[in-house]
Amino acid sequence: MILSLALTAALGATPPPPPAFPARVLRAKLVEAGIHGPGYQKTLWAQMTEPTAAALKRCIAEQTPADKSPFTLVADIGGNGKPTSIDVQPRTPVAACMAIWFASVILPPPPNLADGAIYPIEIDFSITP
Repeated sequence: MILSLALTAALGATPPPPPAFPARVLRAKLVEAGIHGPGYQKTLWAQMTEPTAAALKRCIAEQTPADKSPFTLVADIGGNGKPTSIDVQPRTPVAACMAIWFASVILPPPPNLADGAIYPIEIDFSITP
């Protein structure tokens, strides 16, 4: 990886783009369905259900009128519980607000990560009146 980045820099080429959004969602769903996924999801949502609901309500209240279309958030969670590489689709104002909020949270550390590894996560938001 380092050699690839060094060659890319030396040759003046741009590094490859990150995986496409649908590929990131699929990867996260596969991890969620894996051996450690259900346990991590239980721990994650025990801690995050109320703060996430409050943030979503705040993001909706900040928009006039609020676009309440469903959206999906993807992120990579490091061993320290910090989300990185956060993206949302479709990129509505409410979804963008939630992405900003999500960047500020610390999640439970994911299970069985090697040093420097990430744990992909996806959250589907569906807003009902």
